[in-house]
Amino acid sequence: MTTKSASANTPIHLRPLRSRMLLGAGIATTLLLIFMIIGGKPNPGPKTWMILPFLTVPFGGALGGLVYYLLDFMRYQGGWRKSLANVLSLLIYILLLAATLIVGLNGPD
Repeated sequence: MTTKSASANTPIHLRPLRSRMLLGAGIATTLLLIFMIIGGKPNPGPKTWMILPFLTVPFGGALGGLVYYLLDFMRYQGGWRKSLANVLSLLIYILLLAATLIVGLNGPD
């Protein structure tokens, strides 16, 4: 008879993908709101340009949450791999957030 180790029964993903993506999108939307409030008065013109950032930025944040979820296997191994996974997750999240902010806030000239 074989015995299973305790680590074989432990799930790798402690939180579901849905919650990671919602958390990433929520952080991105909060940062977008702060950015738009501090940014001052927008250019006069059609106000429909404000819709695009609220579609692109949460999408980028959700993709960042997906990357965080996909790197859980490295985080679970511990040691330097955990640190590497955290740094990679943060860098990719910032890159995705910056790219979607630029695309979303590139309003009318």
